[in-house]
Amino acid sequence: MTATTVRPPRIDPLDLAGIDDVLTEEEKAIRGAVRHLCDSAVDPYVAEWFEAGELPQIRELAKEMGSLGLLGMHLEGYGCAGMSAVDYGLAWLELEASDSGIRSLVSVQGSLTMFAIWRHGSEEHKQQWLPAMAAGEAIGCFGLTEADHGSDPAAMRTRARQDGGGERADWILDGAKMWITNGSVADVAVVWAQTDDGIRGFVVPTDTPGFSAPLIKHKMSLRASVTSELVLEGVRLPHDAVLPEVRGLKGPLSCLNEARYGIVWGSMGAARSSFATALKYAERRVQFDRPISGFQLTQAKLAQMSMELTTGTLLALHLGRRKDAGTLRPEQVSLGKLNNVSKALEIARSARTILGANGISLEYPVIRHMNNLESVLTYEGTPEMHTLVVGQALTCQAAFR
Repeated sequence: MTATTVRPPRIDPLDLAGIDDVLTEEEKAIRGAVRHLCDSAVDPYVAEWFEAGELPQIRELAKEMGSLGLLGMHLEGYGCAGMSAVDYGLAWLELEASDSGIRSLVSVQGSLTMFAIWRHGSEEHKQQWLPAMAAGEAIGCFGLTEADHGSDPAAMRTRARQDGGGERADWILDGAKMWITNGSVADVAVVWAQTDDGIRGFVVPTDTPGFSAPLIKHKMSLRASVTSELVLEGVRLPHDAVLPEVRGLKGPLSCLNEARYGIVWGSMGAARSSFATALKYAERRVQFDRPISGFQLTQAKLAQMSMELTTGTLLALHLGRRKDAGTLRPEQVSLGKLNNVSKALEIARSARTILGANGISLEYPVIRHMNNLESVLTYEGTPEMHTLVVGQALTCQAAFR
């Protein structure tokens, strides 16, 4: 009698290491809900948005994402979902698997603007803005970067002064911010400015006289995203517009660390989409009478891409578990962003070569991910800055200046 050979089921090629096995059912359900939203509301249109250089459905998208609990999803209270850091990371991965610009919309809303108000704002700020922002009924932006001061925000030129004496005097803001996601459509901006008491944050309704947000055009990256300049010309705010709970750079940097954590996950979404596209293409593309997936050079590329995707996702998950445990350190987030964004770019570029000439067509997502990741590489800290953060952690010596 001959024994029947039973073959094990084929391993999921997008999860060769079986990372899904260590996720909870709730985490998988949240990921699935975000993927379902992206499948219906983003993926059918995003290539057209990218080609046109616009995001026409931004308010509709914000409300859909708000109804799903994605906006400020890791914050507690005020209409926010209060989910875990891993839930948040898995959601960001799915959003960026669709497009980095879509993940940027949600990241700036929740991890920068809402987080700044939630962590550093007054109770009045929180009650006024957070429920509406969590529902997607109000959109926010975060004004830190300036045209001449990116990696060195301490040198910012935007200034706030009080008009007259006393604690209840109005504030007057003058200056400009650059490369601000959501700026031209925002209802509220958190703007950081120099004051006589150090750097302070201000909650600025965008209909305040003297505030404008011209749209930045001619981008070749993050085209399915609203990117703007913020111009503040004698913007008068009441005394209580200032964020009361923080002074100095630790305010904006604490917000940036939240967004960087999301990028650690999100970049793996762009990488996964690029890898999945290349794998599917290689199985179908026939050259020399066989699929190109059967050639050694193509398999070497796919294996390398799979390895980098696996290690980057594992790193994101590890950092997420540390964040949920309250043990995540800023230099660990820098390590994650430095590694994962660079590896995502490598994966996208390798995928582009497998697709050949088709790799530059918006019929496939790869060139879009490649272009977008060039922006992700730079914002929330350039690779040079994160390298120095890691270097300081290793040597206990600061090399920034």
